[in-house]
Amino acid sequence: MAYRDEGYRVAVIGATGNVGREMLAILAERAFPVKEVVALASSRSAGREVSFGEDDVLKVRDLETYDFTGTDIALSSPGAKVSSVHAPRAAKAGCVVIDNTSFFRMDPDVPLVVPEVNPQALAGFRKKRIIANPNCSTMQMVVPLKPLHDAFGIRRVVVSTYQSTSGGGKEAMDELFDQTRGIYVNQPWRDFQSKFPKQIAFNVIPHIDVFMDDGSTKEEWKMNVETRKILDPKIKVHANCARVPSFIGHAEYINIETDKPIDVDAARAILREAEGVSVVDHRQDEGYVTPAECAGEDAVYVSRMRDDATVENGLSFWCVSDNLRKGAALNTVQIAEVLCRDYLDT
Repeated sequence: MAYRDEGYRVAVIGATGNVGREMLAILAERAFPVKEVVALASSRSAGREVSFGEDDVLKVRDLETYDFTGTDIALSSPGAKVSSVHAPRAAKAGCVVIDNTSFFRMDPDVPLVVPEVNPQALAGFRKKRIIANPNCSTMQMVVPLKPLHDAFGIRRVVVSTYQSTSGGGKEAMDELFDQTRGIYVNQPWRDFQSKFPKQIAFNVIPHIDVFMDDGSTKEEWKMNVETRKILDPKIKVHANCARVPSFIGHAEYINIETDKPIDVDAARAILREAEGVSVVDHRQDEGYVTPAECAGEDAVYVSRMRDDATVENGLSFWCVSDNLRKGAALNTVQIAEVLCRDYLDT
Protein backbone atom coordinates (compact mmCIF):
# COMPACT_ATOMS: atom_id res chain seq x y z
CA MET A 1 0.00 0.00 0.00
CA ALA A 2 1.57 3.27 -1.10
CA TYR A 3 1.26 6.21 1.24
CA ARG A 4 2.71 9.67 1.46
CA ASP A 5 6.23 9.26 2.79
CA GLU A 6 5.97 11.85 5.54
CA GLY A 7 2.59 10.67 6.83
CA TYR A 8 -0.76 12.40 7.35
CA ARG A 9 -2.14 14.80 9.90
CA VAL A 10 -5.21 13.09 11.36
CA ALA A 11 -7.86 14.40 13.74
CA VAL A 12 -10.24 12.12 15.63
CA ILE A 13 -13.48 13.94 16.45
CA GLY A 14 -15.37 12.50 19.41
CA ALA A 15 -12.18 10.94 20.75
CA THR A 16 -13.55 10.28 24.24
CA GLY A 17 -16.56 8.22 23.05
CA ASN A 18 -16.73 4.46 22.49
CA VAL A 19 -16.14 4.75 18.74
CA GLY A 20 -13.55 7.52 18.99
CA ARG A 21 -11.40 5.52 21.38
CA GLU A 22 -11.71 2.52 19.08
CA MET A 23 -10.64 4.66 16.10
CA LEU A 24 -7.48 5.70 17.93
CA ALA A 25 -6.71 2.09 18.86
CA ILE A 26 -7.22 0.84 15.30
CA LEU A 27 -5.12 3.61 13.75
CA ALA A 28 -2.26 2.42 15.94
CA GLU A 29 -2.94 -1.30 15.42
CA ARG A 30 -2.93 -0.99 11.64
CA ALA A 31 0.11 1.32 11.65
CA PHE A 32 -1.72 4.01 9.72
CA PRO A 33 0.98 6.47 8.55
CA VAL A 34 0.35 9.45 10.79
CA LYS A 35 2.56 12.48 11.05
CA GLU A 36 0.36 13.86 13.82
CA VAL A 37 -2.79 12.70 15.60
CA VAL A 38 -5.09 15.14 17.36
CA ALA A 39 -7.87 14.05 19.73
CA LEU A 40 -10.91 16.35 19.67
CA ALA A 41 -14.05 16.44 21.80
CA SER A 42 -16.38 18.91 23.48
CA SER A 43 -15.08 21.62 25.79
CA ARG A 44 -16.11 19.63 28.87
CA SER A 45 -13.72 16.85 27.80
CA ALA A 46 -10.83 19.16 26.84
CA GLY A 47 -7.73 18.41 28.86
CA ARG A 48 -8.58 14.77 29.44
CA GLU A 49 -6.13 12.14 28.23
CA VAL A 50 -6.83 9.31 25.76
CA SER A 51 -4.58 6.48 24.60
CA PHE A 52 -3.13 6.19 21.12
CA GLY A 53 -1.66 2.72 20.85
CA GLU A 54 0.16 1.14 23.76
CA ASP A 55 2.62 3.90 24.52
CA ASP A 56 1.24 7.28 23.45
CA VAL A 57 -1.18 9.46 25.37
CA LEU A 58 -2.97 12.38 23.73
CA LYS A 59 -4.43 15.40 25.50
CA VAL A 60 -7.96 16.08 24.25
CA ARG A 61 -8.47 19.45 22.58
CA ASP A 62 -11.62 21.51 22.23
CA LEU A 63 -13.39 20.78 18.93
CA GLU A 64 -15.20 24.13 18.98
CA THR A 65 -12.00 26.15 18.75
CA TYR A 66 -9.83 23.76 16.73
CA ASP A 67 -8.51 25.07 13.41
CA PHE A 68 -8.54 22.27 10.79
CA THR A 69 -6.15 24.10 8.45
CA GLY A 70 -3.33 21.67 7.62
CA THR A 71 -5.26 18.61 8.82
CA ASP A 72 -5.44 15.98 6.07
CA ILE A 73 -8.12 13.62 7.40
CA ALA A 74 -10.70 13.78 10.18
CA LEU A 75 -12.29 10.61 11.52
CA SER A 76 -15.53 11.83 13.02
CA SER A 77 -18.00 10.28 15.47
CA PRO A 78 -19.36 13.02 17.76
CA GLY A 79 -23.10 12.65 17.06
CA ALA A 80 -25.12 13.88 14.09
CA LYS A 81 -25.87 17.37 15.42
CA VAL A 82 -22.21 18.12 16.13
CA SER A 83 -21.10 16.65 12.79
CA SER A 84 -23.58 18.81 10.92
CA VAL A 85 -21.66 21.86 12.14
CA HIS A 86 -18.04 20.76 12.29
CA ALA A 87 -17.69 18.36 9.34
CA PRO A 88 -18.43 21.12 6.78
CA ARG A 89 -16.17 23.47 8.73
CA ALA A 90 -13.30 20.98 8.54
CA ALA A 91 -13.97 20.28 4.85
CA LYS A 92 -13.90 24.00 4.08
CA ALA A 93 -10.44 24.15 5.64
CA GLY A 94 -9.21 21.48 3.19
CA CYS A 95 -9.61 18.42 5.40
CA VAL A 96 -11.34 15.23 4.20
CA VAL A 97 -13.91 14.14 6.78
CA ILE A 98 -14.91 10.48 7.19
CA ASP A 99 -18.07 10.76 9.24
CA ASN A 100 -19.57 7.96 11.30
CA THR A 101 -22.84 9.75 12.13
CA SER A 102 -26.15 9.55 10.29
CA PHE A 103 -26.24 13.19 9.18
CA PHE A 104 -24.63 12.94 5.71
CA ARG A 105 -25.40 9.34 4.70
CA MET A 106 -28.25 10.05 2.31
CA ASP A 107 -26.77 13.24 0.84
CA PRO A 108 -26.42 12.47 -2.90
CA ASP A 109 -23.12 14.36 -3.00
CA VAL A 110 -21.60 12.35 -0.13
CA PRO A 111 -20.26 8.82 -0.83
CA LEU A 112 -21.57 6.14 1.55
CA VAL A 113 -18.78 3.58 1.63
CA VAL A 114 -17.89 0.10 2.81
CA PRO A 115 -14.44 -0.63 1.31
CA GLU A 116 -15.14 -4.34 0.68
CA VAL A 117 -18.37 -3.43 -1.12
CA ASN A 118 -18.19 -0.13 -3.03
CA PRO A 119 -14.71 1.45 -2.81
CA GLN A 120 -15.27 3.03 -6.23
CA ALA A 121 -17.78 5.41 -4.63
CA LEU A 122 -14.86 7.25 -3.02
CA ALA A 123 -14.18 8.87 -6.38
CA GLY A 124 -16.94 11.36 -5.56
CA PHE A 125 -15.48 12.58 -2.28
CA ARG A 126 -14.26 15.89 -3.69
CA LYS A 127 -17.80 17.27 -4.11
CA LYS A 128 -18.05 18.03 -0.40
CA ARG A 129 -14.83 16.48 0.98
CA ILE A 130 -17.07 14.41 3.27
CA ILE A 131 -17.41 10.61 3.18
CA ALA A 132 -20.11 8.85 5.19
CA ASN A 133 -19.84 5.63 7.17
CA PRO A 134 -23.02 3.51 7.08
CA ASN A 135 -25.08 2.49 10.06
CA CYS A 136 -23.47 -0.40 11.94
CA SER A 137 -26.32 -2.84 11.26
CA THR A 138 -26.31 -2.00 7.54
CA MET A 139 -22.56 -2.31 7.30
CA GLN A 140 -22.21 -5.85 8.60
CA MET A 141 -25.09 -6.98 6.38
CA VAL A 142 -23.80 -5.59 3.07
CA VAL A 143 -20.35 -7.19 3.45
CA PRO A 144 -21.70 -10.74 2.86
CA LEU A 145 -24.53 -9.52 0.61
CA LYS A 146 -22.12 -7.99 -1.94
CA PRO A 147 -20.52 -11.25 -3.22
CA LEU A 148 -23.89 -13.01 -3.13
CA HIS A 149 -25.47 -10.19 -5.13
CA ASP A 150 -22.66 -10.33 -7.69
CA ALA A 151 -23.14 -14.08 -8.12
CA PHE A 152 -26.90 -14.56 -7.84
CA GLY A 153 -28.57 -11.13 -8.09
CA ILE A 154 -30.40 -10.32 -4.84
CA ARG A 155 -33.92 -9.02 -5.36
CA ARG A 156 -35.21 -8.96 -1.76
CA VAL A 157 -33.77 -8.99 1.76
CA VAL A 158 -35.63 -9.62 5.01
CA VAL A 159 -33.42 -9.03 8.06
CA SER A 160 -34.05 -9.23 11.80
CA THR A 161 -31.39 -7.67 14.00
CA TYR A 162 -30.37 -8.31 17.59
CA GLN A 163 -28.33 -5.22 18.44
CA SER A 164 -26.13 -4.72 21.50
CA THR A 165 -26.40 -1.79 23.87
CA SER A 166 -23.08 -0.32 22.75
CA GLY A 167 -24.92 0.80 19.63
CA GLY A 168 -26.59 3.34 21.91
CA GLY A 169 -23.32 4.59 23.41
CA LYS A 170 -21.68 4.37 26.82
CA GLU A 171 -24.82 5.49 28.69
CA ALA A 172 -26.76 2.59 27.19
CA MET A 173 -24.09 0.09 28.23
CA ASP A 174 -24.07 1.57 31.74
CA GLU A 175 -27.86 1.26 31.90
CA LEU A 176 -27.70 -2.45 31.09
CA PHE A 177 -24.99 -3.00 33.70
CA ASP A 178 -26.76 -1.01 36.42
CA GLN A 179 -30.19 -2.55 35.76
CA THR A 180 -28.74 -6.06 35.80
CA ARG A 181 -26.97 -5.45 39.09
CA GLY A 182 -30.06 -3.74 40.53
CA ILE A 183 -32.36 -6.64 39.71
CA TYR A 184 -30.23 -8.97 41.83
CA VAL A 185 -30.69 -6.71 44.87
CA ASN A 186 -34.40 -5.99 44.21
CA GLN A 187 -33.84 -2.41 43.12
CA PRO A 188 -36.42 -1.14 40.56
CA TRP A 189 -35.08 -1.06 37.01
CA ARG A 190 -36.58 2.42 36.57
CA ASP A 191 -33.98 3.72 39.02
CA PHE A 192 -31.48 3.13 36.19
CA GLN A 193 -33.44 4.31 33.15
CA SER A 194 -32.10 7.01 30.83
CA LYS A 195 -31.56 5.63 27.31
CA PHE A 196 -34.19 2.95 26.80
CA PRO A 197 -38.00 3.29 26.94
CA LYS A 198 -38.39 -0.09 28.66
CA GLN A 199 -36.29 -2.41 30.82
CA ILE A 200 -33.25 -3.65 28.89
CA ALA A 201 -31.81 -6.08 31.46
CA PHE A 202 -33.14 -9.61 30.85
CA ASN A 203 -35.39 -8.23 28.12
CA VAL A 204 -35.61 -7.49 24.38
CA ILE A 205 -36.85 -4.14 23.06
CA PRO A 206 -38.27 -4.11 19.47
CA HIS A 207 -37.53 -0.42 19.06
CA ILE A 208 -34.33 1.38 17.96
CA ASP A 209 -34.41 5.11 17.15
CA VAL A 210 -37.63 7.06 16.52
CA PHE A 211 -40.82 5.78 14.93
CA MET A 212 -41.65 6.70 11.31
CA ASP A 213 -45.09 7.40 9.85
CA ASP A 214 -45.37 3.90 8.35
CA GLY A 215 -44.75 2.19 11.71
CA SER A 216 -41.11 1.29 11.09
CA THR A 217 -38.35 2.77 13.22
CA LYS A 218 -35.63 4.97 11.82
CA GLU A 219 -33.08 2.18 12.33
CA GLU A 220 -35.16 -0.05 10.07
CA TRP A 221 -35.50 2.76 7.53
CA LYS A 222 -31.72 3.27 7.58
CA MET A 223 -31.07 -0.38 6.74
CA ASN A 224 -33.41 -0.08 3.77
CA VAL A 225 -32.18 3.15 2.18
CA GLU A 226 -28.49 2.68 3.01
CA THR A 227 -28.35 -0.84 1.59
CA ARG A 228 -29.84 0.38 -1.67
CA LYS A 229 -27.46 3.34 -1.87
CA ILE A 230 -24.41 1.17 -1.22
CA LEU A 231 -25.32 -2.02 -3.06
CA ASP A 232 -28.12 -1.62 -5.60
CA PRO A 233 -31.19 0.68 -5.67
CA LYS A 234 -33.31 -2.15 -7.08
CA ILE A 235 -32.96 -4.37 -4.00
CA LYS A 236 -35.99 -4.46 -1.70
CA VAL A 237 -35.15 -4.49 2.02
CA HIS A 238 -37.46 -5.19 4.97
CA ALA A 239 -35.76 -4.78 8.35
CA ASN A 240 -36.89 -5.60 11.90
CA CYS A 241 -34.55 -4.14 14.53
CA ALA A 242 -34.41 -5.04 18.22
CA ARG A 243 -32.15 -4.10 21.11
CA VAL A 244 -30.92 -7.04 23.21
CA PRO A 245 -29.15 -7.14 26.60
CA SER A 246 -25.58 -7.65 25.38
CA PHE A 247 -22.70 -5.19 25.52
CA ILE A 248 -20.82 -5.57 22.22
CA GLY A 249 -21.62 -7.31 18.95
CA HIS A 250 -24.66 -7.13 16.70
CA ALA A 251 -26.36 -10.24 15.35
CA GLU A 252 -28.64 -10.53 12.32
CA TYR A 253 -30.74 -13.24 10.74
CA ILE A 254 -30.75 -12.47 7.01
CA ASN A 255 -33.06 -14.00 4.41
CA ILE A 256 -32.50 -13.30 0.71
CA GLU A 257 -34.35 -14.03 -2.50
CA THR A 258 -32.28 -14.06 -5.67
CA ASP A 259 -32.80 -13.89 -9.43
CA LYS A 260 -30.59 -16.90 -10.16
CA PRO A 261 -30.77 -20.33 -8.51
CA ILE A 262 -28.89 -20.38 -5.20
CA ASP A 263 -28.03 -23.11 -2.71
CA VAL A 264 -26.04 -23.38 0.49
CA ASP A 265 -22.99 -25.06 -1.04
CA ALA A 266 -22.58 -22.46 -3.78
CA ALA A 267 -23.19 -19.54 -1.41
CA ARG A 268 -20.81 -20.94 1.20
CA ALA A 269 -18.04 -21.35 -1.37
CA ILE A 270 -18.44 -17.75 -2.54
CA LEU A 271 -18.50 -16.30 0.98
CA ARG A 272 -15.39 -18.24 1.97
CA GLU A 273 -13.50 -16.29 -0.71
CA ALA A 274 -15.10 -12.92 0.12
CA GLU A 275 -13.05 -10.10 1.61
CA GLY A 276 -14.01 -9.30 5.20
CA VAL A 277 -16.17 -12.43 5.68
CA SER A 278 -15.39 -15.46 7.81
CA VAL A 279 -17.65 -18.51 7.39
CA VAL A 280 -18.09 -20.69 10.49
CA ASP A 281 -20.96 -22.95 9.55
CA HIS A 282 -21.07 -26.43 11.10
CA ARG A 283 -24.37 -28.15 11.82
CA GLN A 284 -23.49 -29.16 15.34
CA ASP A 285 -23.22 -27.68 18.82
CA GLU A 286 -20.82 -24.70 18.85
CA GLY A 287 -20.71 -24.71 15.05
CA TYR A 288 -21.63 -21.03 14.78
CA VAL A 289 -20.39 -17.65 16.05
CA THR A 290 -22.22 -15.53 18.64
CA PRO A 291 -21.85 -11.81 19.42
CA ALA A 292 -19.78 -12.53 22.53
CA GLU A 293 -17.21 -14.34 20.41
CA CYS A 294 -16.88 -11.63 17.76
CA ALA A 295 -15.99 -8.82 20.18
CA GLY A 296 -12.59 -7.40 19.26
CA GLU A 297 -12.55 -9.14 15.87
CA ASP A 298 -12.44 -7.47 12.44
CA ALA A 299 -14.42 -9.97 10.37
CA VAL A 300 -18.12 -10.32 9.67
CA TYR A 301 -18.96 -13.91 10.66
CA VAL A 302 -21.54 -15.97 8.76
CA SER A 303 -23.12 -19.11 10.24
CA ARG A 304 -26.35 -21.17 10.15
CA MET A 305 -26.60 -21.13 6.35
CA ARG A 306 -29.82 -22.78 5.10
CA ASP A 307 -31.77 -23.09 1.88
CA ASP A 308 -35.19 -21.42 2.07
CA ALA A 309 -37.60 -23.75 0.29
CA THR A 310 -40.56 -21.37 0.73
CA VAL A 311 -39.43 -19.27 -2.26
CA GLU A 312 -37.97 -20.23 -5.62
CA ASN A 313 -34.42 -18.98 -4.93
CA GLY A 314 -33.96 -18.39 -1.22
CA LEU A 315 -31.21 -18.52 1.40
CA SER A 316 -31.03 -17.69 5.13
CA PHE A 317 -27.99 -17.13 7.29
CA TRP A 318 -26.86 -15.80 10.68
CA CYS A 319 -24.40 -12.90 10.71
CA VAL A 320 -22.48 -11.34 13.63
CA SER A 321 -19.90 -8.58 13.91
CA ASP A 322 -18.32 -6.27 16.46
CA ASN A 323 -20.40 -3.13 15.96
CA LEU A 324 -17.75 -0.83 17.45
CA ARG A 325 -15.02 -2.18 15.19
CA LYS A 326 -16.25 -3.20 11.73
CA GLY A 327 -19.57 -1.51 12.40
CA ALA A 328 -17.93 1.86 13.00
CA ALA A 329 -14.26 2.51 13.79
CA LEU A 330 -12.56 -0.11 11.62
CA ASN A 331 -14.60 0.76 8.55
CA THR A 332 -13.70 4.44 9.05
CA VAL A 333 -9.98 3.64 9.15
CA GLN A 334 -10.29 1.29 6.15
CA ILE A 335 -11.92 4.13 4.18
CA ALA A 336 -8.99 6.37 5.13
CA GLU A 337 -6.55 3.72 3.92
CA VAL A 338 -8.21 3.44 0.51
CA LEU A 339 -8.55 7.21 0.28
CA CYS A 340 -4.83 7.73 0.90
CA ARG A 341 -3.77 4.89 -1.37
CA ASP A 342 -5.93 5.74 -4.38
CA TYR A 343 -6.92 9.40 -4.19
CA LEU A 344 -5.10 11.82 -1.91
CA ASP A 345 -1.69 11.45 -3.50
CA THR A 346 -2.77 10.93 -7.09
